Amino acid sequence: MLGTRRFPHRLTTALAALGLLAASAALQASAGAAPAHAAAATHRVLFDNAHAETAGNADWIISTSQPDPLGQNPSPSAETDWTGALSSWGVALQKSGGYSLKTLPSGASLAYGGSSATDLSKFDTLVLPEPNTVFTAAEKTAIMNFVKNGGGLFMISDHTASDRNNDGKDSVQILNDLMSNNSVDSTDPFGFSIDSLNIDSGYPAAVNDSTDPVLHGSFGTVTKSLFANGTTATLKPADNPAVKGLVYRGGYSGTTGAFFVTSAFGKGRVAFWGDSSPIDDGTGQSGNTLYDGWNDSGATNAALALNATAWLAGSGADSGGDPGTGSCTAAQLLGNAGFESGATTWSATSGVITASTGEKARSGSYYAWLDGTGTAATDTLSQSVTVPAGCDATLSFYLHVDTAETTTTTAYDTLKAQVLNSSGAVLATLATYSNLDASTGYTRRSFDLGGYAGQKITVKFTGTEGSKLQTSFVLDDTALDVA
Repeated sequence: MLGTRRFPHRLTTALAALGLLAASAALQASAGAAPAHAAAATHRVLFDNAHAETAGNADWIISTSQPDPLGQNPSPSAETDWTGALSSWGVALQKSGGYSLKTLPSGASLAYGGSSATDLSKFDTLVLPEPNTVFTAAEKTAIMNFVKNGGGLFMISDHTASDRNNDGKDSVQILNDLMSNNSVDSTDPFGFSIDSLNIDSGYPAAVNDSTDPVLHGSFGTVTKSLFANGTTATLKPADNPAVKGLVYRGGYSGTTGAFFVTSAFGKGRVAFWGDSSPIDDGTGQSGNTLYDGWNDSGATNAALALNATAWLAGSGADSGGDPGTGSCTAAQLLGNAGFESGATTWSATSGVITASTGEKARSGSYYAWLDGTGTAATDTLSQSVTVPAGCDATLSFYLHVDTAETTTTTAYDTLKAQVLNSSGAVLATLATYSNLDASTGYTRRSFDLGGYAGQKITVKFTGTEGSKLQTSFVLDDTALDVA
């Protein structure tokens, strides 16, 4: 029906307040007893060595045989069977019988969705052990999409000014750049930023949380870690409610001084460690000055690294709200989804939520009517929700468009459906409708919002009308379903 609105009928409203990717390959042969978490699935982990991880005294590799460490020794029993300062980490995972390990070698690039043997789509977890060259724009897009679609990301930093290859960038800057300057989500996607600090020494303690699978996992219980020139992170739970500090610098708690952090993004998981010394096992290639933080008697660094790897790969037990398999409770998140409570819950231009007879609700009496005045105007309708971490999410709504425009080629009047972050920045424009979409009756529209799991978002509709002939955008029976 043609719905020109020529009368002031609007009322002001107010704003109300990682699935595991399992491989079907057989388990690798184990040289030691497997911990309780080992299962019939092989958890695939890629260690990065394409970003100067061996510059200076760093030797952040699991083996000199790359991409496959089994080329150096197919059945390692001691950490010296593989060469590299991270060989203890790699050998421990290999001996567990539940992991397939590869290294992205120097000269290669991180990619997602390709056919290469080291493409991120073929892995469950990516480890970035103190990168010392900036990721390219394409690499940052690949990393973020990998996590968004269910991958695990382990970021290990070092202290500020730890520029091992003297290119003007250290790991603090490089990892902050990854999180704040990418094409997927640059609006604090993980809910934390890395501090520009150099904390020379200390044994930061773990929080008291007996249910956390990183602190209490199959590889042991975490009590303390190690500062040997490292840094911390500042948490921003308003940007991502899944962010969580597990180990804190002495005298710090809450949102400041977090030394080990976990979070979620989309369907994936994220971990951050503020120093590379805890993963250093003291042995590696000749000529490097190394320190054995892995076996430091004052800390439990090995358990922290291994439990976190298991959790990132999806093989650790889930704790409340963390992304994983089967932890999401099905729900519909939008309040007043069918508008039957009138001008409540939603934030809307005055009169958008209405029971006017000028248009017809799809169900009930109320609906949302944007534009339709035949004058230059903009109407908005929005609602903020937090999508639980680990959930699939689908936004749906019914839309009816009628217009007095006669053109079949020009979109004079438009309706945008968008997703915004907690600061109001547009994360995505899901669709743009116009007078060209006019038809009788309502049509259901739906969009996958699973990539925003673990984040507070705003669903917003913006109708913009020209100055002559009317177009009415009519919405009803909205839903944001998670499962």
